[in-house]
Amino acid sequence: MQVITSQSGKQPLLVLIGPTAVGKTQLSLMLAKQYGAEIISGDSMQVYRGMDIGTAKLPLEEREGIPHHLIDIIGPETPYSVADFQAGCVNHIQDIAERGKLPFIVGGTGLYVESVCYGFQFSESGSDEAFRAEQELYAEQFGAEALHRKLAEVDPKSAKRLHPNDRRRIIRALEIHHLTGGTLSDQLEGQKKESPYELCILGLTMDRALLYERIEQRIDLMLEQGLIEEVRRLLEHGTPPGAVAMQGLGYKEIAMYLRGECSLEAAVTLLKRDTRHFAKRQLSWFRHMKDIEWIDMGENFHNNLHRIHGIIAGKFQVNLEYTSNQSFLDGGNVQ
Repeated sequence: MQVITSQSGKQPLLVLIGPTAVGKTQLSLMLAKQYGAEIISGDSMQVYRGMDIGTAKLPLEEREGIPHHLIDIIGPETPYSVADFQAGCVNHIQDIAERGKLPFIVGGTGLYVESVCYGFQFSESGSDEAFRAEQELYAEQFGAEALHRKLAEVDPKSAKRLHPNDRRRIIRALEIHHLTGGTLSDQLEGQKKESPYELCILGLTMDRALLYERIEQRIDLMLEQGLIEEVRRLLEHGTPPGAVAMQGLGYKEIAMYLRGECSLEAAVTLLKRDTRHFAKRQLSWFRHMKDIEWIDMGENFHNNLHRIHGIIAGKFQVNLEYTSNQSFLDGGNVQ
């Protein structure tokens, strides 16, 4: 039995972040069981139905009875923004807390998670459809890298954060500059960074070479599980190739192969390279966040579990009888 409170009187919020393939999923299940938590996905791609393999979505039968939220909530043809995520996540946090459970965000989309942790306010800078269409045409004529260079000229910090293939967010950043004369990065840096919650943020990391090896192994497993068939099915069912969902890692590269634009070998090589770069950008984003307690997943796992327990107990004033859950502290491997 556990009682989770905070000295501040704010709602406790447990958060687990880290780059792709670092080991968040299995650790999150262990922590959720230990602390009576319900998991909210902090992944911008797991919201899409029918996109399971490429997003490393944990199958329902492997969730061990732990509720998972913000997964499979919209079709892949539907745009989904950080503001959408923030609104949905805040609602789930309140609902979970009202049922006496601990809200627990798990994911690797830095801006999405940070927007909830610190209550970001998103300004209504308006839109200019003609400008957007102009940038879309520019990208079609000159390529994604050329559009990305345009952003780098006016907002280098956002350009560094955004992948050249992330056309929608690049165009939005250009649009903000076009409409306001300011930059998206300035808007983000201007946030107060004061949390409405009592935060406990655990960040997972590991040796870069080991992480890259795990990324390549994960991609090989995705291909074995049927990633190509998943992408083919999405396209055959009418998901627009230009949809935001189809720009996600794994989907864009495999779609190129299915359209005959490259060989499968080239597509996989590109996917592995882009995923390594993505993990690097994730770590860069997280390291600019505050309040994170970093855990090296390459170190002794048994010691890490004891340290994690101590961090959570200290942050949330946890009083629990966990002798029946001693296996949680007895070691094991998180994949």
